[in-house]
Amino acid sequence: MNSLKLSSLAIQHVLAMYAGAVIVPLIVGGALGLTGEQLTYLVSIDILMCGVATILQVWKNRFFGIGLPVVLGCTFTAVGPMITIGGQYGIPAIYGSILVSGLFVMVISKYFGKLIRFFPPVVTGSVVTIIGITLIPVAMNNMAGGEGSADFGALSNIGLAFGTLLFIILLFRFFKGFVRAVAILLGLLAGTLAAGFMGKVDFSPVAEASWFHLAQPFYFGMPEFHLTAILTMILVAMVSLVESTGVYFALSDICEEKIEENDVARGYRAEGAAIVLGAIFNAFPYTTYSQNVGLTQLSGVKTKNVIYLTGGMLVVLGLVPKIGALTTVIPSPVLGGAMIAMFGMVVAYGIKMLGRVEFDSQENLLIVACAVGMGMGVTVVPDMFSQLPGSLQILTSNGIVAGSLTAILLNIVFNVRRSEKTVRVVEQRAS
Repeated sequence: MNSLKLSSLAIQHVLAMYAGAVIVPLIVGGALGLTGEQLTYLVSIDILMCGVATILQVWKNRFFGIGLPVVLGCTFTAVGPMITIGGQYGIPAIYGSILVSGLFVMVISKYFGKLIRFFPPVVTGSVVTIIGITLIPVAMNNMAGGEGSADFGALSNIGLAFGTLLFIILLFRFFKGFVRAVAILLGLLAGTLAAGFMGKVDFSPVAEASWFHLAQPFYFGMPEFHLTAILTMILVAMVSLVESTGVYFALSDICEEKIEENDVARGYRAEGAAIVLGAIFNAFPYTTYSQNVGLTQLSGVKTKNVIYLTGGMLVVLGLVPKIGALTTVIPSPVLGGAMIAMFGMVVAYGIKMLGRVEFDSQENLLIVACAVGMGMGVTVVPDMFSQLPGSLQILTSNGIVAGSLTAILLNIVFNVRRSEKTVRVVEQRAS
């Protein structure tokens, strides 16, 4: 393959994942009230770490790496939990919980295949749906101009937000393939351009940003460790591993490469290492991006060299803060319009996962009902369990944790225990 074709394919992969990669730090940083300089660092280091994480996963060796053409990016399922943890305990607690969750993934990587039975679609679908629903208020606040802004709810903000959303919808309606893959990115560009004509774009962060910087460990301070935050991020990491497992096997089919249990374990270990590095350099938890799998299938090019080059491009982009600063000029209403589509897709993806559930079973209906109900209930009324002992509030003070644990426990009661009992009965009859 010539270098021009290799480069063009790598650029396509960068574009396909770029919007997802940059919108996570923009949402989290905006929700936590970071300064323009801090937000620029967050975006830049995230892009850089996406490249490092991707290379770690593609590079198959004795210890880590799935060895398939997979691209890693920050997981959307971590957005809501990170905002909640940051708001409750502060930014250092976010990175303490990410660090522990990454180490946890590395430790259980060899055994996670045996734990997957505790995370069937009825559990993972419920968790992803809860996370998506809890993110919608963040999007609505941004559509109105950003919480606390002087022009909150102004018609110009509402118009800009819905204009951006409409543009994204039209791209999905009238285009296919690659344009659809970058529809969010194009929507953000079009919305920012319109906002520029309305005088709502401030380019001062770009002017103030430097041309080059190096990654700085613990930029936001030394990590802090809180049990509730750690439990939340471990749950997020385990859900991401379940999603990644599907991506691994999809890519193995596309590339016609059989993967064994040890290969999958190395893939998990690479994700754990990427999460740990994300914590050290104040980036994010990382997971496999399914949109790039679609691009691999669409292009028909399955060589790992394309993904190595993609990772290299992301590292270079991440070393140039001016590029990162460009994304921070996106006005809140434009971001909010895109968020509605993206967070709605998280909810829709959760529902899609639930679509694989056998809903003729009343037990599964009850699992979903109780999990989503508990997750939403605690999110809307966070003080509901304030009179409980502190040790129990660890499990009840966060809607995502409460809903996830409800789903896991009820699945064990209704499905895992029952299937184990069935196996024992079959074995007894056979003997």
